Amino acid sequence: MTEVKLAVLGGSGAGKSALAVRFLTRRFIGEYASNAECIYTKHLCLDGRQIHLEIYDPCSQPQRGKLSLTDELHWADGFIIVYDISDRASFAFAKALLYRIRESHIGACKKMLESSVFLVGNKQDLCHMREVGWDEGQKLAMDNKCQFCELSAAEHYQEVVAMFTKVLRNITSNFKVKEKRRPSGSKSMAKLINNVFGKRRKSV
Repeated sequence: MTEVKLAVLGGSGAGKSALAVRFLTRRFIGEYASNAECIYTKHLCLDGRQIHLEIYDPCSQPQRGKLSLTDELHWADGFIIVYDISDRASFAFAKALLYRIRESHIGACKKMLESSVFLVGNKQDLCHMREVGWDEGQKLAMDNKCQFCELSAAEHYQEVVAMFTKVLRNITSNFKVKEKRRPSGSKSMAKLINNVFGKRRKSV
C-alpha cells in the first residue's frame, strides 16, 4: 500500500477544512473550529493502487508574522494552497506560502515540484463578491511553477474530487521515479513529526 501525505494550507476562512472534508465525505460544512489541527486518514484506490492517504489540516494559520512551515515541508509529499477569491488578504497569504515552499525546494527536481503543489481559488460561488481575478490566480501559479484551479467546495463536489485526484496521481507518479525524501528511518525526525502532527487523527 502506498502512503501519501498531503498538507492543505491557507489563511483563516479560506476553506481548507471544507475542501478536505468535502473530498473525504462528500459533505459540505460551512463552519469549522479553527483552533485545533488534525490529520484525516482515508484508504482509497487510485488507478488500481491502494493508497493510505493522510491529509493535514492545520488550525488557522496567522496571516501576519514569520512563516515557518519547517515541519510541514519535511512531512508532506504534496501541498494544496487555498485562498478565498472574495478575500484579497487570503490571496496574499497564499502567495507567501508558495514562496516559502518554492524557496525550500531550490535544487529539487522542477517537474516534481510543479506536480506536487496545487493552488486553489475557493468560494467560486461568491463570484459576485470577487476580489481576486481568475487571471491573477493563474499568473501566481505560473510564477511559482504549480498547478491552478478555481472551484467552490460548497457547490462543486466533482471538481473538488477531480482536483484531489490529480494531485494524488501526480504524487504517486513521482514515487515511481524517485525515492521519498522523507527520512523515515530517523528516530529524531519521526519524533519531531509525531509531536507536531500527532494531535488529532480522524478516519473517514
